[in-house]
Amino acid sequence: MPDAGRLIAFEGVEGAGKSTQLHLTAESLRERGHCVVETREPGGTALGAQMRRLLMHEYDHPPAPFAELFLYLADRAQHIAEVIGPSLAAGQVVLTDRFSASTIAYQGYARGLDLATVVLLDERARQGVSPDLTLILDCPAEAGLQRAHGDDRFHRERLAFHERVRHGFLTMAKARPDLYRVVDATAPSAIVRAQILEAVLECLNTE
Repeated sequence: MPDAGRLIAFEGVEGAGKSTQLHLTAESLRERGHCVVETREPGGTALGAQMRRLLMHEYDHPPAPFAELFLYLADRAQHIAEVIGPSLAAGQVVLTDRFSASTIAYQGYARGLDLATVVLLDERARQGVSPDLTLILDCPAEAGLQRAHGDDRFHRERLAFHERVRHGFLTMAKARPDLYRVVDATAPSAIVRAQILEAVLECLNTE
């Protein structure tokens, strides 16, 4: 049986560079011989792709806050069952663009849903699967929005919403420094990449 895999989540406000840095990290790990799975939430499965459309691009009839939460959790449950769980069981390194911390930051801190309820429901959806490391790519919310690509529903939220998201991420990181690593996303890309890789390799217990 292969050794258990590792789950590493890339988190941050809009425009923080999560997707870019995730791909760069995957390249570096593959060069070191790791088997890496790159995925994202929402949309890491066929079912998730349909939910992503509803969550990110439904402007005329957006989901209510609790409906939004349950759609994200349904996506996560399917994602774990179909992609993350089997990959971890096969000993692979799974890099996911967003996971539980985003749900807590966006639907809890930013939308104002009861945090304890959001955390509990997410725990049920995760089915015992937790990230071994959560990377918070941190930058001021306004700066992130200025460099964010696309025009999804969340990009249209007010700046105060995104500032609450950032506050949520940093609050979680401060509470669990053993599981979170905050990286200054405003630094040059090469420095950000090096700091992320250092944290990931430490998580993987490799040099």
